Amino acid sequence: MPSFTLTAAVLGTPDPRGLARFYQRLLDWPIRDDTDEWATLRPADGSTGLSFQLEADHVPPVWPPEQGTQQMQLHLDLLVDDLEAACAVAEDAGAERIGGHEDDDEIVRVYRDPAGHPFCLFVRR
Repeated sequence: MPSFTLTAAVLGTPDPRGLARFYQRLLDWPIRDDTDEWATLRPADGSTGLSFQLEADHVPPVWPPEQGTQQMQLHLDLLVDDLEAACAVAEDAGAERIGGHEDDDEIVRVYRDPAGHPFCLFVRR
């Protein structure tokens, strides 16, 4: 069996640089690639990062899903140590809160990034 290594998840966006800077504010990862067509964030340890690819005709997903609309194909889950502070940073960076839930195991806040991709900030109980 050959070896496989996930190096990055790639998000489509009409503004790769702008979306990279949004996630840089949340994750505090350095920007590695930075062009009009492609940007990459990678943690200092070189582990799995995020990339942002130009999609001029990007259509943001609708969440919660509605019949006949662009459906979410993936979302990011970001574990945080201080949910309220993390939410404030995300909102200050341009995120829009679109939902959330609480259960016995975690408290989750659902956001949409500036390109419309849903992501969750959560803390474990």
